[in-house]
Amino acid sequence: MTTGFSNRQPFQLIISLQNKGYVTLFYLDKEEELRKLREETNAEMLRQELEKERQRRLELEQKVNEVLKARMEEVPAAQQPAKPQTQANGTGNLDKRSHTICSRLQKWFCDKFGEYVEDFRFQPEENTVETEEPLSARRLTENMRRLKRGAKPVTNFVKNLSALSDWYSIYTSAIAFIIYMNAVWHGWAIPMFLFLAILRLSLNYLIARGWRIQWSIVPEVSEPMEPPKEDLTVSEKFQLVLDVAQKAQNLFGKMADILEKIKNLFMWVQPEITQKLYITLWAAFIASCFLPYRIIGLAMGLYAGIKFFLIDFIFKRCPRLRAKYDTPYIIWTSLPTDPQLKERSNATVSRRLQTAASRSYVGSSAPTGISKDEDTSRFHTTKRGNFHEVFNLSENERPLAVCENGWRCCLINRDRKMPTDYIRNGVLYVTENYLCFESSKSGSSKRNKVIKLTDITDIQKYKVLSVLPGSGMGIAVSTPSTQKPLVFGAMVHRDEAFETIFNQYVKITSASSSSES
Repeated sequence: MTTGFSNRQPFQLIISLQNKGYVTLFYLDKEEELRKLREETNAEMLRQELEKERQRRLELEQKVNEVLKARMEEVPAAQQPAKPQTQANGTGNLDKRSHTICSRLQKWFCDKFGEYVEDFRFQPEENTVETEEPLSARRLTENMRRLKRGAKPVTNFVKNLSALSDWYSIYTSAIAFIIYMNAVWHGWAIPMFLFLAILRLSLNYLIARGWRIQWSIVPEVSEPMEPPKEDLTVSEKFQLVLDVAQKAQNLFGKMADILEKIKNLFMWVQPEITQKLYITLWAAFIASCFLPYRIIGLAMGLYAGIKFFLIDFIFKRCPRLRAKYDTPYIIWTSLPTDPQLKERSNATVSRRLQTAASRSYVGSSAPTGISKDEDTSRFHTTKRGNFHEVFNLSENERPLAVCENGWRCCLINRDRKMPTDYIRNGVLYVTENYLCFESSKSGSSKRNKVIKLTDITDIQKYKVLSVLPGSGMGIAVSTPSTQKPLVFGAMVHRDEAFETIFNQYVKITSASSSSES
């Protein structure tokens, strides 16, 4: 009955039997039976197709086996007549192999060339910012100890070479001198040094492997080492930090001196010294153009050996001979550094000022006329009024052009014990005859300080706190009226102020001495 219905019959039954409760159940049962029938028919079809595929695979396998058996039977019969063909095919195989080898080489070359091209590709440089560690006393001491340990082999080697040059061990120095001169004479100096380097590396390898070898090419000069203390007090730690800072300061100073001397040597700061180097370079250039390198190397090697073993030994024992005839030593010691050049320039400027002051002193007593009156009519004013009124000076006393606005500083009067009088903030001025300090605190003019330049007994640069790095930011002025020098500290332009005060002081003292004479 299910097959006899059309597509419109189930819906007509459902419409006609809507009032009955079994209509929906009847319809769902029929749909379930139809679905099962469809699934069974699909499964049967799939099984049939699988059987067909299996049969086809078996037939193909049988055919392949038959073909292989036929070929295996034909191979032994065809081996004898096929020999000349194999010889003919050998050349073809060789051509194929050579072709494959060439293609492989070409492919390898192209790959390598591509890699090199990729390596030479320009890329933007990455700006890496190194993070700086914060200042730490412990880290500073540790870095200094690391530096000392790292530089110890180099310093020991230099000390041992100096001991070899000083004939610390006579037999060792004599043997080294004979071997070196013989090697230079026969042209074996470079192989000798290379052999010594290889020997040193071999000994270091054996020492690293656990061998106990205590042998050196040059005599060892060791210094007693103090064991580091573990438990340190606060004062000892502070003193250790100061020692480390002092060593670093001295090391940087020595390095700066060496670099400045080399720079001044090539910049013709001392023409008579650089002229010797200039002539030596020209002589070496001409000799290298005309003489063979064997003779030049022999001459240089013999000179180096004689100077290292004999001349330096004599010069170290006789300082007067060294000061007269040791040309490299004389040139190096006479080369100035930048601070020395600055001191020399200041000395020449002060001498010129003294001579100019002595010459102009005769004309200074003459009347100046109208221009003088016009010049004195222009008063310099400070924050509290006219300059000469603030400091109770004559009207012709005005600050110099260099310090027209003054230098900010603090006056430290170490003779006073009260905090309010011990340190005062203010501005420092220099006139032709006076050193004036104006206090920034409001009040009477008693807080200001006026020092006559001729009353100054000593003036020098001063460092208020010796713990801080650098040369300080203060100027110490000594007068007969004070037990301890007055200190003008915390000056940003300390060097400029010191030069101005010192030059004016020299000018006034030279003028006063010439007037008295």
